[in-house]
This record gives sequence, C-alpha cells and structure tokens, in this order.
Amino acid sequence: MFKKLFGGKSITEALGGTKIKETLTRTRNSFFGQIAGLFGGETIQDDLWDDLEALLIQADVGVETTAELVEKVKDRVQLEGVTRPAQAQAILEQEMQKLLEGDNSSPMDGYRLLTVVLVVGVNGSGKTTTIAKLAKFYQQQGKKVVIAAADTFRAAAIDQLKIWGERINCPVIAHQPDGDPGAVVFDALKSSFARKADILIIDTAGRLHTKFNLMKELEKLRSIAGKLVHEAPHETLLVLDATTGQNAIAQAKQFKESVQITGVVLTKLDGTSKGGAVFAIGKELGVPVRFIGTGEQEDDVMPFDAATFVSGLFAR
Repeated sequence: MFKKLFGGKSITEALGGTKIKETLTRTRNSFFGQIAGLFGGETIQDDLWDDLEALLIQADVGVETTAELVEKVKDRVQLEGVTRPAQAQAILEQEMQKLLEGDNSSPMDGYRLLTVVLVVGVNGSGKTTTIAKLAKFYQQQGKKVVIAAADTFRAAAIDQLKIWGERINCPVIAHQPDGDPGAVVFDALKSSFARKADILIIDTAGRLHTKFNLMKELEKLRSIAGKLVHEAPHETLLVLDATTGQNAIAQAKQFKESVQITGVVLTKLDGTSKGGAVFAIGKELGVPVRFIGTGEQEDDVMPFDAATFVSGLFAR
C-alpha cells in the first residue's frame, strides 16, 4: 500500500529488518525466543504442540488465534510429511505471516486534493505522540501536512501537539481548552485548503464522561469532515498500546463497534515482551495494522510489514 512512497520499492526493501529487529528485542528474548527453542531438537516431540500453544497464549497471541494457528501448523506438518523441527518452525512462521497479511489496500491510496486522517484511541495509548510521528513520516515522503488539535478536553494534548508542531515544522490548528472540537476541525480543514496541504491529521478526545458521549463526538467530527471533503475521513486509525496486550484488543473491539476503523497503529512495541498481540488484532478484529511505533523519537514509526515483523520475532 505504501510502495509508491518508496520509489517503487517494497517496505522491506526500503527499510530493511534492522529497525524492527531492534524494536522486537524484548519480545524475541522472551516468549518468542522460547518458541524458537522448542524447534531446536532433532525430531518433533509429542509435547511440542502443547508447549507451543502455551507460549503463544503467554505472548498475548490470544486463545482463539493460538488454537487456529497451532492447528494449521500441525495439519501442514502432517500433510507435508515434515519430521524435522526446523522445518516445522518454517511452517509456523509462514502461517503467522498469513495471519497478518490480509487486505493490503489502504484508504490512503489514490489521488485527492486533501486526505483526512482521523486518529482515535484512549488516553495514555501514545495517540498524541503518534500523530506527530505520522506527520513527520508523511513530510519525509514529500507531503504537506497539517495537524488539528481537536482533543480540546485535555489542555496537555493541545500543548503537546503545539510543541511537536514546532519541532517538526508542521502547522497545528488549535483553539482554547474546552472549546468545540468540531470548530477546530472546521478551521483545520479550511486552513489545509488555504495552505494547499496534502494531508490533515486530526487528534480526537481519548475519553469523555461516557462511551456514548465519546462516540457521539467522533461521529460529529466525521460528519463535519465529510461535508467539506468528499468521503472524509479517508483513514480512521486506532492507536493501541502494545504493552497492554489483551486489554488493547478489548479497547479495539469497543471502538470498532462505534467507529469505522480502517487501521491500527501499535505503539510502545519496543517496551513489551508480549508482541503477539499483533496477531490477535489481525485475526479477532479483521483490521490491518498500518503502522508500528519503534521508539520514542520523532522518526520512530514505520509502516507495518508482515514478513519483516515475523522475521524480526525469530531473528538470530
């Protein structure tokens, strides 16, 4: 989906696996290192599959996803007459990659005068920082970006975006705290057209008094964007904190019930030993992971690539 941003090269070719390998160090040195250890023998032992299932669940792959994954690997091992553990591990990696690939098309693809990206997620997920990183990412692809600070319920979020905006030289449209988020979005859209921007990224409130109020507010922002820009928002990204594991999946399910999520950004992946949550997102939500956070600096975000990710989990 991002090939055209890299001069025709794939993400794997353009970025390589070094960064993702570093990001997944804690995950690889923990559960997935133990998983690799299961396949270190000369023959496939009877207890391999139970041990594999237990470790995948501990790594936050999820019970349902784990059961399906292990069953597929076992079936292929039997069908293909595999007898060596190393061959079985290769099959496991192939099946893990299949879980993550899905539909690679993106609402960001295609030409339009202005692309509108709505970013949602609970407070504390890294949403505000992620918005700045995404803005920098698109700037590096030659895009003119504007940020809308529409989380007016948190003064800190507005201030944080303003600081980031100065740091990455990106205009931030903001009103006073406790102002109308819809008015911020309206002004940001007008400003984006005036500046001939390519992309507008909109921050949203992570929590209001009730789930109903939060979802109503998001619906209002979507409506305002749609009235000024055809089919906007074109991308609605849900930011999830990888360190919360299965709690992140539960959050995602709640948002998906009320918001038309088109993709997920998984943050703080470098800070968790349970990177398996990525597989649960792909399987249980049916929503692709678009980006992953790889650190705390402004450049520490990258498009998600299934092959690179799985390779990073088992890299020697």
